[in-house]
Amino acid sequence: MLDHVGVAVADAERSRRFYEQALAPLGIVLIMSVTPEQTESGGRAHGFGSDGKPYFWVGDNEAVGEGTHVAFAASTRAEVRAFHQAALAAGGRDNGAPGLRPHYHPDYYGAFVLDPDGINVEAVCHRAE
Repeated sequence: MLDHVGVAVADAERSRRFYEQALAPLGIVLIMSVTPEQTESGGRAHGFGSDGKPYFWVGDNEAVGEGTHVAFAASTRAEVRAFHQAALAAGGRDNGAPGLRPHYHPDYYGAFVLDPDGINVEAVCHRAE
């Protein structure tokens, strides 16, 4: 199952304003914004969603990567680690070792790899362990 998707945009603030208005009729609202100081790569991003969970992100290339970011939901932190190991064995390039990312929330445990085309792929577990 997908956890969230991110797309790189030319201007994160302009896109934030657009999506705040465009997605409102669907009940999708701005849940959180991440500053350059809060990201590993130094970009700005905005997460939209519902029920307090952001699942659609727009951000500067530095925050999202060149193009697309796809995150798959993992049930456990062990699954996140297994994903990272399997993706590297399959030829992926490390883009963030398994670990906590508390700037998103205290139990955010993710791992990132770049696939053969450079797409940033993540597995994430939101549970405390």
